[in-house]
Amino acid sequence: MGKSTLARILAERLHARRVFDCEDNPFLGSFYEGKPGAAFRAQMYFLMERQKRLREGLAGDAPGPVVCDFLMEKDRIFANLNLDDEELKLYERYYEAVTADMPQPDLVIYLQAKPDVLRDRIAKKKAQEERRIAREYIEEIARAYEHFFFRYEGADLLVIETSEIDFVERSADLRQLLERLKDPVKGTQYFLPLGGGAE
Repeated sequence: MGKSTLARILAERLHARRVFDCEDNPFLGSFYEGKPGAAFRAQMYFLMERQKRLREGLAGDAPGPVVCDFLMEKDRIFANLNLDDEELKLYERYYEAVTADMPQPDLVIYLQAKPDVLRDRIAKKKAQEERRIAREYIEEIARAYEHFFFRYEGADLLVIETSEIDFVERSADLRQLLERLKDPVKGTQYFLPLGGGAE
């Protein structure tokens, strides 16, 4: 949670082009209702929309950094959780085809949080569909993300534990985070901010 806020701030400070994640998937409602086939339709929509947005963001003539709200490979995390074996085989064929020539990012920031914190933050969001997400599903997603990033070697990686901070609501927490981002990241590094910053 807070990835869009952080991406916006970084894009402003770096004078970078920003690539927004897809937040208007028309199949999500049916997916959360458990309708047959909805998971595959939702996942394919995310895949095609995300790769399209990323390509458009990278295709600009102006040189300079690009800040993206999402990591393309995260699409696979949800596909592995939500699709059956046959759907996953078909999805993987499309994934390989549409991402084969995409460049790897220079730096990935993983905003980590405990499942209970994630659930509270989701509850604050305006999206009605997301408020229906089961606790067990959030825990499953959190485990899948941890497993994925534990093995991640596609780029330099900064893992930020955000359970005790709120850089969206507290400016002191945001300042602490931005201060850390001034230093280079090599390999995988972890940042455990001090929580409870006052205004």
